[in-house]
Amino acid sequence: MGVYHEGSRAVQDRVGVREQADHVGRSVGQGIRDVAAAFLELQPLLVVGAAAPSTGRVWASPLSGAPGFVRAAGPHRVSVTGDWLPSDPLATAFATPGTPVGTIALDPRTRRRMRLNGRLGPTARGFAIEADQVFANCPKYLQRRESYEIVADRRPGEPRRTAELSPEQAEFVTAADTFFLASVHHGGADISHRGGNPGFVRVDSPGELSWRDYPGNSMFLTLGNLAADPRAGLLFLDWTSGTALQLTGEAHTEYGEDRRVRFRVREVVETPSAIPLRWSAPEYSPANPVPAG
Repeated sequence: MGVYHEGSRAVQDRVGVREQADHVGRSVGQGIRDVAAAFLELQPLLVVGAAAPSTGRVWASPLSGAPGFVRAAGPHRVSVTGDWLPSDPLATAFATPGTPVGTIALDPRTRRRMRLNGRLGPTARGFAIEADQVFANCPKYLQRRESYEIVADRRPGEPRRTAELSPEQAEFVTAADTFFLASVHHGGADISHRGGNPGFVRVDSPGELSWRDYPGNSMFLTLGNLAADPRAGLLFLDWTSGTALQLTGEAHTEYGEDRRVRFRVREVVETPSAIPLRWSAPEYSPANPVPAG
């Protein structure tokens, strides 16, 4: 399986970065190196992106646990132990053999992140992923948070499902400095991080969001997926309360002086206290542009 499919190649050619993409693409492999394995075992959070088998809608979901709940189980395999919420939109995906998934482990303490994409298989204690792609990303646009604590008595609240954003949810989105973006292509899935100063995501209406696509590593895995298949899932986390705001819909890229991605909301799931993590206040990345307007 190559690093890039025709969707990513089309975006690279449109922007004129194919040569840079080929250079960066050489860092993508199937193997989990020792340094990557050590990084995974330190993380209390893993974000997973996939298409729900029953509906085909794409979602991004947070999974959490004590460090070690995600670990390398071989040179090409990762195991994830623990439970997920039965109400999670991807609950059936986690139990379906062969589900294509994208994952990202992000450590705000060190501004490091690692992505692993592959195929899922249920296990007695959770699931495992056979890796197709393993790679790290630069720390650009990643907010630093010095520490976290696990709030032992925090319990998830009842999820609220709607077709569009409420005014309170719109405020949540515009106050965010981070979100995760899940996308898919034929036979695969991916999830990426997006970060910026609060206000970098704009709520244009209760059913539409948009954000500027900041310059990155020139791979265009996400925009390439969206060019081939517009289905997408967004995850916004409250890094203090653990509330998760999950959105599914379709996204497309507008090319102009600044690239901008527009996302049409089809369904919203808000789960209070979804994860038991409470992080310290952010130190914004020096790479973050100042949001316009």
